[in-house]
Amino acid sequence: MTLLRSALFALALVVVTPPFALIALATFPLPRQLRYAIISGWSRLVVRLARALCGIRWTVEGREHLPAHPAVILAKHQSAWETLAFQEIFPPQVLVLKKELLWIPFFGWGLALMSPIAIDRANGRAALRDIARRGRERLAQGFWVVIFPEGTRVRVGEKRAYRQGGAWLAAQCGVPVVPVAHNAGRLWPRKAFLKRSGNVTVRIGPPIPTAGRDAKQISAAVEAWIEGEQRTL
Repeated sequence: MTLLRSALFALALVVVTPPFALIALATFPLPRQLRYAIISGWSRLVVRLARALCGIRWTVEGREHLPAHPAVILAKHQSAWETLAFQEIFPPQVLVLKKELLWIPFFGWGLALMSPIAIDRANGRAALRDIARRGRERLAQGFWVVIFPEGTRVRVGEKRAYRQGGAWLAAQCGVPVVPVAHNAGRLWPRKAFLKRSGNVTVRIGPPIPTAGRDAKQISAAVEAWIEGEQRTL
């Protein structure tokens, strides 16, 4: 049954993605926020398809912790699910991501029109400058900034070193950091075709203030909270 459900989900993606890509291209002349509202409909549709076809449901804890104004979200990264579901859960947002993702046919075209902060990871100093400049712009435009501080997807129970770019951006812009833990990798593992039914818990932590703190201190607080919560999920 899991194989059949996963196959139907994959087929559904093949059917719905190309038309949405064409819709995304047609939004090019529109303001950023309106483009986001239209194009993010694809992500919302996909997580609903995952719920209907694969049985992947979700529960959000700590929504009351979200600040009233745009902030930097630093989250665990276990699967593709959270990159889609966050657009359902959080206010309008942009992702900090590797620029190669924008080259993927259909998916990348729509992603490029959602005002992401695409960086060249091989050039660390230039990447930080890009994050600072465009991150400040996006926050001023009313977008939240989502960063996965481990830099890539990790398996359930694993962790990688937390990079400080997101904490540094928040400190530079004077906005709080919102830490997020979840267990999506249990049901939608990284690089896996099979999706399992069940419930994903997304846990939003209290905002971590950045005033008077450097990136190392902020990142350490984020890592401690996320990894502590991961052990309970």
